[in-house]
Amino acid sequence: MSAYTKSYNPFDEDDDEDLKPVKWNESSEPSGGGMDRQSYLQREVLRRSQATVDSTNRSLSLIYESEHVGVATAEELTRQGEVLQRTERMVDKMDQDLKTSQRHINSIKSVFGGFVNYFKAKPQEIKPEQNGASEYQGSNKLKEALSLSKEQEPKYLESHPNLRKLDNSEYNSSGPSSDSSLQRDSYPKNQHLRAYHQKVDQNLDEMSSGLGRLKNLALGLQSEIETQDEILGRLTTKVDTLDINIKDTDKKVKAL
Repeated sequence: MSAYTKSYNPFDEDDDEDLKPVKWNESSEPSGGGMDRQSYLQREVLRRSQATVDSTNRSLSLIYESEHVGVATAEELTRQGEVLQRTERMVDKMDQDLKTSQRHINSIKSVFGGFVNYFKAKPQEIKPEQNGASEYQGSNKLKEALSLSKEQEPKYLESHPNLRKLDNSEYNSSGPSSDSSLQRDSYPKNQHLRAYHQKVDQNLDEMSSGLGRLKNLALGLQSEIETQDEILGRLTTKVDTLDINIKDTDKKVKAL
């Protein structure tokens, strides 16, 4: 015979307020309390299953939100890369123009410079270094991750508290079905409880995929940052060299 009292409820030991069940009211128990208690426990199991579904829904929503922020960050970082590339090209063009100006100054300083330049063939203009194609080529890792994460935007909108549309069809008796008979047999026979279990499994699968996409997005951002660091390194060196050449040219102009 069990040592527990008639009003003992094993769920009372749960410290989670969201999952803590309402205590069994023994005073309101009718004479046929056995069946009522069974119904109560069944409702309690369904309530806990609903709480688990809600918890996984919130977790999944946070993953979609994080992915949405990651996509916005990646797009902004790509625009920043384009700006850096244009800036580098402008510095290259300024350096080329400065070299042309220095040749003219050297010609002016020579007594016979004008005659020499008259008969000398015009030097071929050196095009500034383009550092790649005209269109900015960002990190391939980031492009692939960004493409996959952008496809999840509708799911982010659906999971957003202010944008989502409630759809109860996923909790109906049909629920997500599996091709494996073993998986089908592993779910409870109760149609409502089975729907909850299937939804939890579906959410866990989505969470796993979402975490994988977040990982790829983070690796893509890291790769893009490393690429832009290289551009910044080249740009810093070119700007320093350009600054020295400008000062040297300024001295030559003042010496004329």
